[in-house]
Amino acid sequence: MFPKTATVLTALAALALSGCGRAPPRRPDTPADNPANDYAAPPAVTLVRNDPGGPILSGTAAPGAPVRLGSPTGAAVSVRANAAGRWTLRLPPAAEARIFGLSETVGARQAQAQGYVLLTPQGPAALLRAGAGALRLDPRRGPALGAIDFDAEGGAVVSGLGPADTPVFVRVDGRQAVEGRADSQGRYSVALSQPVARGVHTVEVNGDDFANTAQLDVTPAEPLVSGPLHSQFTGSGLRIDWRTPGGGVQSTLLPD
Repeated sequence: MFPKTATVLTALAALALSGCGRAPPRRPDTPADNPANDYAAPPAVTLVRNDPGGPILSGTAAPGAPVRLGSPTGAAVSVRANAAGRWTLRLPPAAEARIFGLSETVGARQAQAQGYVLLTPQGPAALLRAGAGALRLDPRRGPALGAIDFDAEGGAVVSGLGPADTPVFVRVDGRQAVEGRADSQGRYSVALSQPVARGVHTVEVNGDDFANTAQLDVTPAEPLVSGPLHSQFTGSGLRIDWRTPGGGVQSTLLPD
């Protein structure tokens, strides 16, 4: 499932969240159909803040575009981006972890955001990406190890925050050194060069004047029989087992 190279991963192609339903009808004040409006960068969630009244999502989209957040059950909420292409949306609280697909409508076209937006009642939030590292969306003080993604074969990707445009080094149990690089935003996503065996391992990320460590328990996910994801606390953080668009199961550890 995961690439077996040790380079920083680039963004995957846009992924559609099955079962989220069709796009809402176009409203009269939708930007007019013309070549300039028919293409727009997909919308994105840039920050999720946990609040007693429910999570508050902030993000970007095409200026004035309707933005839709849809769940696998077919339920959806919508908001319209302002003239600067910014939007904010509050969701009701929930007792369990949830995933959503994000899209916008520009002219006659619908642009689907990359990955699935994960919200948890405990606070951690992330953009889940099949075959790639998750991107944390809740406020994090960098440098920080944001997520470790792995599959049933032990392929793994480590992602997080570090100083912008600097190298990062990932080790498992003090071995298997893999080098990556943080981008201009300070985000890195590094695929391990070898599969990780089952059991508990120590993952270290080192860079310019920082070191982050997490314990990773590589065990296969249980079958997802009651929904598209299952969450549980571990000694190192929150583990999410979730169904990918291709029908496989990927596991994401969100360290504390």
